[in-house]
Amino acid sequence: MVIGESKPLAEILEKVKDFKNIVVAGCKGCVTVCCVGGEKEVAILASELRIARKSTGSELEVKEYTCERQCDPEYIEPLDDLVANADAVVSIACSVGPQYIVARYPYLKVFPGLNTTSIGGAVEHGVWKEFCQACGNCIIDDFGGLCPITRCAKQLLNGPCGGSSQGICEVGKGSIPCIWQLIYDRLQNLGELHKLTEVRLSKNWSTSRDGGLRTSIREELKQ
Repeated sequence: MVIGESKPLAEILEKVKDFKNIVVAGCKGCVTVCCVGGEKEVAILASELRIARKSTGSELEVKEYTCERQCDPEYIEPLDDLVANADAVVSIACSVGPQYIVARYPYLKVFPGLNTTSIGGAVEHGVWKEFCQACGNCIIDDFGGLCPITRCAKQLLNGPCGGSSQGICEVGKGSIPCIWQLIYDRLQNLGELHKLTEVRLSKNWSTSRDGGLRTSIREELKQ
């Protein structure tokens, strides 16, 4: 899932300081799962903004709405009535959300309320880590289902390097497991250690960001 973090309240307040009527728009997708952009967070942020502005002697009207998803245009449409008299929208979705809102309302100020950080998953309650860089050419089956592109600090395809010690990466002050140790253990369990003797050439990065914006097309789904 896409993982994000809330921007500091002071930063958002600075962005909306000249406005009197705004909409805080959340998303029921990934950012709800990582507890930064769902209905609860919309209500909290809206309340914080109202209280903070009132403490300065300046009232702020804040409308609240949580879209089913902000990464699909049809789910932005319900905002039409809410933004009709609004000065700005604060989107607490991944960075796709505010860009879709901008596309629908070209003359409306739109601000991100989150910082989109990574694609990953939960490792324990309240902790999410990156597992994928969306490079567009997945080769994790060569490594026992683990991704050295994302999880190796040096993105090595023929690791490990000489910096790991007792299964711990030299990066991160002892807090990061060496992914190549994990790959070794995994391949050993599968009886596929011979894969580590195969020399891999440079990765094909043409499917990554080198060629500009990436577009995925499913012809059978197009109307």
